[in-house]
Amino acid sequence: MKTAIFATLLASAAAFAPSANNAASSVLKASPFENEIGVIQPTGFWDPAGLSRGKDQATFDRYRSVELKHGRVAQLAVLGYVFQECVRFPGDLSFGLKFADVPNGLAALSVVPVLGWAQILVTVGAIEKNGYLGSYEVGMPELDEVTLAKRQTQELQHGRLAMLAILELFRHDMSNGADGLGEKLITGFPFIY
Repeated sequence: MKTAIFATLLASAAAFAPSANNAASSVLKASPFENEIGVIQPTGFWDPAGLSRGKDQATFDRYRSVELKHGRVAQLAVLGYVFQECVRFPGDLSFGLKFADVPNGLAALSVVPVLGWAQILVTVGAIEKNGYLGSYEVGMPELDEVTLAKRQTQELQHGRLAMLAILELFRHDMSNGADGLGEKLITGFPFIY
């Protein structure tokens, strides 16, 4: 019994003995893109998948322009989702298909005619091949660099939120009310669930 107590005391005393610190540092290496537009506190430059690791500035700029474009498309998609719940155009979408007959959400994809899909694909393809985000002089506000950087960060943040929002709208649409929110996603103004 005395041996067990002595071993316990010896082990607890060893816990306080100094030891060599050979542990690897857990501090993350700073990214070369820490000061880019779109980096916000408290997260800083957040890239958990390491997609920017080992990339040059030109590749990062391409990634950022793609993120901006996807954010803008997602913002329009969210607005389109809300708009179609509230407003119906009069008339025909195509021969024999009225706007009022087109269902809301993802179900609308099943009623688009083949020529409609062709028109969409050609238009998007032409924009992707020939189009760019651009830096247009018309309508460009004259802002100082700090305000412009703040607005560009806000646009990126709004796009990021819209990308999450449209994914949630798709998820809800595919669940057919099984998530407890009901069949209709948006039920009247001011969009009360």
